[in-house]
Amino acid sequence: MYIGLDALPLTGARTGVGHYTLELARALALLAPGSSFVMPYPANYPPIQLGETKPLPANLKLERVPSGLLSRRWWSVGLPRYIGGSPIELFHGTNFDIPWWRPCATVLTIHDLSQFLHSETHQRRSVRRARRRLPRLARTADAIITPSESIRREVCDHFQVSPEKVFAIPEAARDSFRPTPFAETTVARRRLGVGDDFLLAVGTLEPRKNLAVLVQAFAAVAREQPDSQLQLVIAGGRGWLSGPLFAAIEHSPVRHRILLTDYLHDDDLRSLYSACRAFIYPSVYEGFGLPPLEAMACGAPVVVSRIPVLIETTGAAARNFAPENVAELTRVILELLSGASGAELRRTLSTAGQQRAAQFSWESAARATLEVYEEARKWFRAEKP
Repeated sequence: MYIGLDALPLTGARTGVGHYTLELARALALLAPGSSFVMPYPANYPPIQLGETKPLPANLKLERVPSGLLSRRWWSVGLPRYIGGSPIELFHGTNFDIPWWRPCATVLTIHDLSQFLHSETHQRRSVRRARRRLPRLARTADAIITPSESIRREVCDHFQVSPEKVFAIPEAARDSFRPTPFAETTVARRRLGVGDDFLLAVGTLEPRKNLAVLVQAFAAVAREQPDSQLQLVIAGGRGWLSGPLFAAIEHSPVRHRILLTDYLHDDDLRSLYSACRAFIYPSVYEGFGLPPLEAMACGAPVVVSRIPVLIETTGAAARNFAPENVAELTRVILELLSGASGAELRRTLSTAGQQRAAQFSWESAARATLEVYEEARKWFRAEKP
């Protein structure tokens, strides 16, 4: 097969969708060496710099496509024109988008429906665009991939698409995430201003990550442990509508112990995941929940909000709490920090988390994705007159 994948998620700092796109593309190319994979993107974006120490497989390439005034309309003109002049047999839109006109079979990844079900956590322009485009794209795609069964059900219900064309394929932690001895994390932590005793949260600073609840719980924990030097470290780039979070931090009585690191690369994240007393993920809505799995792979004790997707992803290997309940989150954190019993609970969660993370792999995701590609090609051929 000759397969195209959307490279646009790789044109900026990689967060969840960017990591999904690159890891899946790499795993696909390694699993199917007889196929060719190309990742096109328009030339009005700067050249993609992956910054990877290992090269891409020989059968996977990035292609920066020349773009004139008309073809800069990438999804409606530029990409369909590019596909029409190439041997691409299937195009996989890894970030909610596929070409408006289908010159080949198409697979669409829908990571979540937050812009439909939690529109208040997004900018209005983004919500309008999603509501205008995604229902049509979901109906026209030959197959849809979601990262979890929870999102698969939501897509089928919300867009009234046939369950036969929607496939749940879990994601996985990257190979770079593995336990690191505490002493080996010192250099990275000192450079970032992180002490020996800290709680960690990771994710783009945007409303549905619900980080203000964690800020409140941290203040309550500090009141219960007045002699502690515990820090709260929040790692993630600034997103949208993050003003209330910054206000919550500014008004916190322990704001001097709350550290915002901004976006971090994997080496620094691995150090923080490996060294934290606990990893906390209070999100109100997710498509999969990759940071908790990354933390588990590094041996961190993990606490997640009690929402269907995160329970599906973490299984019984994490503690959970109602995402709006500051008091419950405070109790869970205090249990993890309470002397010998807390240390034993952290060890139990660490072991269970590593076992849980090992159940997911990008090779398995790629294998399942190739099967979806074959189904999509069959359906595309069947629709042609």
